[in-house]
Amino acid sequence: MREVKKIVIAGSGTMGCSMGAILAQAGYEVTLYDIVEEALERAKKVIALNWETEVKEGKISQADSEKLQAGLKYTTDKQAFADADFVVEAILEKIEVKHSFWEEISRIVGDDVVICSNTSGLSITRIAEVVNKPERFAGMHWINPPHLIPLVEIIKGEKTSQEAADVVNEVALKANRKPVIVGDAPGFVLNRIQLAILRESLHIVEQGIAPPEAVDDVMKYGLGIRYACLGPFQVCDLGGLDIFYNIASYLFADLCDKKEPFGMLADRFEKGQFGVKTKAGFYDYSDGKDEETIRYRDTMFNKLSDLLYK
Repeated sequence: MREVKKIVIAGSGTMGCSMGAILAQAGYEVTLYDIVEEALERAKKVIALNWETEVKEGKISQADSEKLQAGLKYTTDKQAFADADFVVEAILEKIEVKHSFWEEISRIVGDDVVICSNTSGLSITRIAEVVNKPERFAGMHWINPPHLIPLVEIIKGEKTSQEAADVVNEVALKANRKPVIVGDAPGFVLNRIQLAILRESLHIVEQGIAPPEAVDDVMKYGLGIRYACLGPFQVCDLGGLDIFYNIASYLFADLCDKKEPFGMLADRFEKGQFGVKTKAGFYDYSDGKDEETIRYRDTMFNKLSDLLYK
């Protein structure tokens, strides 16, 4: 595989622009590609906002922030992929859209270039069905917000070579991420765990066991602190496998196992209340509470990241 110096990010939305800035900070030559100029202009503003927080938190100087932003390139020209040493795609989460993109782009990039999808759950094996030389294709799933969450899931499809996975791993490490290589199952690992928690949380509210605010507090001030430092298997070892076995023997049968979205999630979705982006979700984000919530999240994630990874 080719040595990675020039990286092209396809898709300049929330994920793409943040990934691009991180990789540029790591020393790579980064180009953000999108099909419309307006999307690239929005990306510039999002990157400026993200790095404004980083400057305020003392993560980077104002001068370095300005230099980093000035070094990023933006284009609507597909020929940018011809010069790439590494490509990450972060476009619409629909298989037909990704198929159309990769069928064309995998034939523009060099045959020795590792190419990746940032999909959060679509099968890497299925996306690779249209990819030229699928052995160099892998998943590189960054977690929102990418500039604050260090985890990167590297997903090996059925045809992904170990060499390609190793290249993706090296890029993530150079960008000061925490990569894990996982298999190609629906949702990979993070989203399987995340959605299992969400399903039980919805069930708890629906059954009247606790309101949403109480469930959030249980996670933030109990499990969140625990799992920020230790994984579930480590927690069990420290607590005693006998204890967890005995609890599982009576509790597993009572946990939710619904197969379709339900409860508050389905209700809010049907009403078009999608959270911060629409200023209404499980909570109210009107009158500036949306931006206030984002700033709070970014500040707290930064502090936690400092404690755990610096």
